[in-house]
Amino acid sequence: MKIAFTTKGTEWDSMMDPRFGRTEFILIYDEEKDELTNFDNQAIEGEAHGAGPKTAQKLFELNPDVLITGNGPGGNAATVLEKAGMKIYIGAGDMSAKEAYNTFKNNKLKKF
Repeated sequence: MKIAFTTKGTEWDSMMDPRFGRTEFILIYDEEKDELTNFDNQAIEGEAHGAGPKTAQKLFELNPDVLITGNGPGGNAATVLEKAGMKIYIGAGDMSAKEAYNTFKNNKLKKF
């Protein structure tokens, strides 16, 4: 399973970014390969409108099974992600990516 995290950095100890659309990075953990990769999403900061759908589009390209974030995506992005079958979990805004992963694995995050 591939899991995406909205983060403020590129490592397991990076803090989660509670924002979805304007997250600084998207961290991807591939459980089967035990591999951590990332996408730098900081360019989105300059976008006046449509940050959520643009970040959602990038997620489609990265193709995770699960998204873990803080507050969750906005209406348009959430609709698109859910229609694509992505499972979204929220409530990880004040954790590190590793803490968010462990909390998810222990079924302690809220499904969006």
